[in-house]
Amino acid sequence: MAVFNTLEFIYPDWPAPAHVKALTTTRNGGFSVGSFASFNLSNLVGDEPGNVRRNRTLLKDASQLPSEPLWLTQVHGTRVIDAFDAGPGEEADGCVTGTPGVVCAVLTADCLPIFICDRRSTRIGILHAGWRGMAAGIIEEGLRKIQVPSANLLVWLGPAIGPSAYEIGDEVRHAFVSSDPELAESFTPVPNRQGHWLADLYDLARRRLRAQGVQAVYGGLRCTLRERALFYSHRRDGNCGRMASLIWLDKNAR
Repeated sequence: MAVFNTLEFIYPDWPAPAHVKALTTTRNGGFSVGSFASFNLSNLVGDEPGNVRRNRTLLKDASQLPSEPLWLTQVHGTRVIDAFDAGPGEEADGCVTGTPGVVCAVLTADCLPIFICDRRSTRIGILHAGWRGMAAGIIEEGLRKIQVPSANLLVWLGPAIGPSAYEIGDEVRHAFVSSDPELAESFTPVPNRQGHWLADLYDLARRRLRAQGVQAVYGGLRCTLRERALFYSHRRDGNCGRMASLIWLDKNAR
C-alpha cells in the first residue's frame, strides 16, 4: 500500500509486466464528507458533485494517470465493452483494451473488482463482479472479450466483502449451484439460521476462472466490510461512497 499525502492506494500483488499499471483506491484522503467521507469516486450515490470532481482530479494527479478513466454506468450485468467503443457513462460492468494510455475502471463497495492482463501485456481488462453479475456470467464474458488464451492470462482479485462477512440467502446460493453443483463448496451454512449462508466471492471467482482455463489467480485477501478504516462497504453502511479500481498500459513503455 502506498500513501500520497493522506491518500492510500492498494497495488496488486501479481507478476504482471512492469508497464501494466493498476491500483485500487481506499476511502481515505479526499474531499467528501458525511457517509461519503472522504475519497468517494462515484457521482451516482448522492454525493456532492463538486466533491466527486475534486476527488477524481486528485486521483488523476496523485496516480499520474495518462488519461481520464473510462467511468462506466454499472448495472450488475454481464456487458463488457472494448474501450475503443465506449461512450461517456457507457452502461457496462467491465472494460478491456489493448491501447496504451487508456484507463479502464470500475467502482465498488463490497463487489469484487477483477483485474486481468496477459503475460505479454498486450491486453488488459477489469470487471465489476457482484453475485448477480458473477452468477450471470460476467467472468466468462470478460475472458471472451479480452481475446487472449486463458492460459496466458494473469488475474488479481481486488478488495471485496470477505467470506466471513457476506451472509446471503438460499436464492443466491441456488443461482450458482443450480448451474454448477461444485460451487456449493463456496458456501458455508450460518449456524442457527436456516436458509442463510456465508458466501465466498473470492472462491467463486477462482472456481469460475479455473473452469475457463485461468490458473494464475492472485489476491482475494481483503474484506471491505471488516476493514472499516480502509474501505467503503454498502452491506455495512448502506448509502456510502465507492472505491475505484483502475488498470492501464503505460503508453511510454513501447
